[in-house]
Amino acid sequence: MSTSADPRRHVLVVGIDGVRLDVLPTVSTPHLDAVAAAGFLGPIEIDEATPTMSGPCWATVVTGVGVAKHGVYGNHFAGHRLDVFPDFTTRLAQEDGRKTFVAAGWEPLLLARQGGPLFAAPSRASYIAPRADTSEDWQVCDDQVTAEAVHVLETDDPEVSFVYLGSVDETGHLLGCGDAYLRAVERADERLGRLLDTVRARPGYAREAWTVIVVTDHGHRDSGGHGGRSVEERTAWVACCGPDIRTGPPARKLRFEDVAAQVYAALGRTSDSHWTLDGLPFSTPAHPAPAGV
Repeated sequence: MSTSADPRRHVLVVGIDGVRLDVLPTVSTPHLDAVAAAGFLGPIEIDEATPTMSGPCWATVVTGVGVAKHGVYGNHFAGHRLDVFPDFTTRLAQEDGRKTFVAAGWEPLLLARQGGPLFAAPSRASYIAPRADTSEDWQVCDDQVTAEAVHVLETDDPEVSFVYLGSVDETGHLLGCGDAYLRAVERADERLGRLLDTVRARPGYAREAWTVIVVTDHGHRDSGGHGGRSVEERTAWVACCGPDIRTGPPARKLRFEDVAAQVYAALGRTSDSHWTLDGLPFSTPAHPAPAGV
């Protein structure tokens, strides 16, 4: 039973688009490293049913169900079933009346364009568009998204926040996975650091229990781009730390679907069986075997 003395639970999810797992040891990412050291960072192998594209991967991350249920198979979200399988910010706002927040610059995440939005009805949302689809303009966009998220975390009290950073992916598409891409990863880590510093500076931080999840959606080919089944494209990753997270990698394979399950668990919110989530919280030992196995 919760008491007034219990710490207030919060979750911050930072989605960094298109970061290859194999480049992380070659770049300076002290803030991501700190999250991993306090909990874990582990690989996610994108399953065969899921295209290695942002739309289906982010939809699985935030709904907690796979493509067969949410129906997003590409970067155009037409035909989705997000009304049946909503994202966690919408479900928590609508069913529990919780404060939730999303900040992003990719249209279908927050706008009714390209079949979106993925985040249908968080209690607060900030969409900040890049001026153009260039690496430089996406860097500016990510700085603005981060500044907006910092402002909200400082002045409001969202229980769950999702902050999307897209410049790494755009750099990979335009310039490949060379020096500019590596620098974009480092700049994304700097933005993660700003968000974490803001959380720690909150006046009530000592009375709060924060779970932090950092996740990417797919990798890239060396020359840039994704959508195929190469190891580099289909390998994603997730890092997490928080009061319920043990230090060290979980003893099971991780899946995108686990992120939403962990968000609910971190808030002490029991998942309704009618939600038919496909994921499990990170602290749960193993996924059940498929039927017939």
